Amino acid sequence: MPRTDEQATDGTHDTGMDLLRFAAVGSVDDGKSTLIGRLLYDTRQLFDDQVAAAEAASARRGIGEVDLSFITDGLRAEREQGITIDVAYRYAATPRRKFVIADCPGHVQYTRNMATGASTADLALLVVDVVNGLREQTRRHACIAALLGVDQFVVCANKMDLVDWDEDAYHRVTDDVRELAARLGVSSWRVIPVCALRGDNVVERSQAARWYQGPTVLEALEEAPAGAWASGHGTGSGSGARLPVQWVLRRPGGGRSYAGMVNGGALRAGDEVTVLPEGWRTTITGIETYDGPIDEAPAGISVSVDLADDLDVSRGDLLAVVSDIPAVVNDLVATVCWFSDRPLRGNDRLRVKHTTRTTPARVTAVRGRLDVNRLEIDPAAELTNNEIGTVELTTAVPLAVDPYRRDRITGSFVLIDEGTNATVAAGMVGEPQLAGSGTASSQALATSGSPA
Repeated sequence: MPRTDEQATDGTHDTGMDLLRFAAVGSVDDGKSTLIGRLLYDTRQLFDDQVAAAEAASARRGIGEVDLSFITDGLRAEREQGITIDVAYRYAATPRRKFVIADCPGHVQYTRNMATGASTADLALLVVDVVNGLREQTRRHACIAALLGVDQFVVCANKMDLVDWDEDAYHRVTDDVRELAARLGVSSWRVIPVCALRGDNVVERSQAARWYQGPTVLEALEEAPAGAWASGHGTGSGSGARLPVQWVLRRPGGGRSYAGMVNGGALRAGDEVTVLPEGWRTTITGIETYDGPIDEAPAGISVSVDLADDLDVSRGDLLAVVSDIPAVVNDLVATVCWFSDRPLRGNDRLRVKHTTRTTPARVTAVRGRLDVNRLEIDPAAELTNNEIGTVELTTAVPLAVDPYRRDRITGSFVLIDEGTNATVAAGMVGEPQLAGSGTASSQALATSGSPA
């Protein structure tokens, strides 16, 4: 059952998972970098030289007080333009939790960078300018985050000082978020009124909005369940253990072992596995890590394994437990975020990079384009830069794939331009799983919770 906003404030979470990965997303100039800078500054996560550098950059631009957005906007071009271009990663810790923070660019032309930052997030920190509300790029970011499997949103209704902390303005944002979350199938969300510039309701509770009784941004982040990215590899969502083979290691004196990162579920010595795409069966006889042998390898760690049989296993093959084998296909339907100035059309030839295998592929058809405002698939013959749509692909070599919602590793891929070697799209196996998206196979992931 999805958690309501009231349920989300109970402070319960798995204390064994003390690391939360979150991505700050939203439209350009809505205040993402300032919010993250304020969060780091007020929790005393910054060194003196970092604060001094931000003060010097603010002085050069003629800003009277320190501009905390400079804490994450590290590129010179970002500081000069006042926008985030690349994803800025920061690390923080409080007595309750550790954080990996991805400050994602808001400008439409850097949408590909935002997708990178959100691809491993447990939670999306969506920043909304309360004056402008949810703009098209805000909705695009929320949509991409949901498609990437992020189903927890903390929404900051920022710049509340510009509307004199008007409660009705806050509720207008809340109503829009409620509708958007329901359409995206986001299972947990809340809206917090903030002023990132002054720090109201970021770390310390503000007296400017006595009508708001919910958590601060920091409290919401500390209370949010963590470890969703690891479970998105398959653990707890139905996918069995998978090991994409990255290296074949030859042992002194003979014999081979096979190295890669475990995902899905735990891989154990004695497990019967299938080598894909060939379909050979064998048994794991041993598992090694850098620190020595282990009996069980959880998802997310790199290992090498020994097999009972001498098989011709090579880079790009995949070991999967026989109890849950992914589909081996040459033809698949996928959701893609297109990142190239050149439109994507049927019959285009590209390369697919899926786990550790790269293979030529052909786009047999572009099925449709996602309207990020209506969240419905419209018929389309091409996708242009930063558009999201569904396509049919045919690969030269079979791929072992899971639906993205079951496994974020074997269910994802990138498309590469054969001429330039540029990454031109991020892909997810299956059609968009959005409530009311207009496709026969699409369905809601969950029913949204609603705030008090």
